[in-house]
Amino acid sequence: MEVRFQQVEKHYGKFVAVKNLDLTIKDGAFHFLLGPSGCGKTTTLRMLAGLESVSKGAIWMGGQDVTHASPQERGIGMVFQNYALWPHMSVRKNIEYGLKLKKLKGAERQSRLDDAVEMTQLTRFVDRLPGQLSGGQQQRVALARALAIRPKVLLLDEPLSNLDAKLRIEMRDNLTRIHRETKITTVYVTHDQKEALSMGSAISVLHGGRLLQTDAPRALYHTPNTGYVASFIGESNIYPGTIQEIHDGEGVIATGFGALRGRLGPGSFQVGEACEVSLRPEAVLLANAGRERVNRFQGTLISTSYLGESEQWHLSMGEDLTMKVHVFHGGATPKPAGEQVELFVHQDDVLILKIDQDLGQGT
Repeated sequence: MEVRFQQVEKHYGKFVAVKNLDLTIKDGAFHFLLGPSGCGKTTTLRMLAGLESVSKGAIWMGGQDVTHASPQERGIGMVFQNYALWPHMSVRKNIEYGLKLKKLKGAERQSRLDDAVEMTQLTRFVDRLPGQLSGGQQQRVALARALAIRPKVLLLDEPLSNLDAKLRIEMRDNLTRIHRETKITTVYVTHDQKEALSMGSAISVLHGGRLLQTDAPRALYHTPNTGYVASFIGESNIYPGTIQEIHDGEGVIATGFGALRGRLGPGSFQVGEACEVSLRPEAVLLANAGRERVNRFQGTLISTSYLGESEQWHLSMGEDLTMKVHVFHGGATPKPAGEQVELFVHQDDVLILKIDQDLGQGT
């Protein structure tokens, strides 16, 4: 089912938690709302669920205006951060709870229970109490309860935040599999970029109640439209600069450590305009002697962090500028602090961005 927010706002007195939100979530999408605490993502989810009123605008589901519809009328299934399981009820009874509210009986109730239990791989645990389950198993019970009512839209509010790192990875795979099997339109709130990038069909980045960008994960990572999005989605080195040249979708920008040639991001640019440039740490490479002439620069090594398969270098670029570089196959012996390092970056990996006037430069 397609979901559409049309110029939606949420006000708490004079505070505007969500500002002029225009967003379409496609039918069958696994759509992530991503951003830091206080960005408006959970408020947006709760407005969609009918748990928060809309101050302005409209919400549409499947072509119907549900702005003022009750939660029960929307056909929503929701999994909360704390799972909200009844501790005195078995797994079976927890899952059946929503079916009883829908007044389903007999074979239909049993069929839906069986389907939800099988899908979430809980068959062996149906007679246990929540307190007898691991965190990951409890999370699956909450998910099974939401799926059993066969919702039109499934809402997930930070569902993995209480799990340890290993369980989070396992549950990512489970959630992705379940979405692939059910094809239910799913809206997932998180502040974890890796969850969004690894699972989502689309990601919306929010900041300060504003929607900054919506795109597919790869497009969002490789073509962010602001320095904030670039630095929030993964890691990025963001530097202020000034446009020196523009031609054929490319530009030359003056930075504190030299001129860089790169591709122009969204928007219209003018020579002499202040802008910013994004360099992903993994895109910065060690220069070969005399070979690379464009986008070649020098840094001074401050420190290294050994990560096994790679190293992260922290470099001083002069003028109070620093740079993070990911180096693969760095060798068995670390480079000493203070060593001069010659680096370069391909111009396709240099992204020139306009400054978001509301956010300012960088983050």
